[in-house]
Amino acid sequence: MIRVLTARDNDNGGDAAWAGLGGQPDIDMVGTLPFDEELAGTARALIPDVVVVDTELMVYQVLPVAAELRSGLPSCSVLVLVFCDPAKPGMLPPRRHSRHVSFLLKDATPAHLTDSVRRLAAGERIVHPRLQMASLNADLGLNTRELEVLGLAAEGDSVADIAERLRLSGGTVRNYLSSVIAKTGARNRIDAIRILRKSGWLR
Repeated sequence: MIRVLTARDNDNGGDAAWAGLGGQPDIDMVGTLPFDEELAGTARALIPDVVVVDTELMVYQVLPVAAELRSGLPSCSVLVLVFCDPAKPGMLPPRRHSRHVSFLLKDATPAHLTDSVRRLAAGERIVHPRLQMASLNADLGLNTRELEVLGLAAEGDSVADIAERLRLSGGTVRNYLSSVIAKTGARNRIDAIRILRKSGWLR
């Protein structure tokens, strides 16, 4: 069983996504706590595998509490639900300040939230592509499709494989890869993958 603790602002009510999460046979909702300075201490007694944070605070205000949670529960994953404003770059803090925190959109579907919790419990880190784009766009100008194409290339897919999976032409895929290489200042595709892995946005 995956033990999930939710931490929410006091005025947040339940919704379909949370109801869907609680109805899974492999997920045990161990409690809901207010998101405040007492969270880390109270959470330790519940021994969660995943803490899902839903608050109206800015991400930089959430990070100290997330760090305290991780300090007391080193094997616990923290998932923060955030709004994404496409017009506002730099939605997330630098990777070095949030390497142990995952980020998902507040409007995630019940299925997406549930899948994310399972992946976190399995040891993955999650950052929604729209949030990746907003963060990287501030410095590199990368868009979601470019990140998606490079991510598939990083997994070992060929241009033909990527074209088939994304229903694009091979030429379009090569154009996306060339654009990423130019925007990152990389020497080639491998170097671009290295640069984005080092930044923390590619596995």
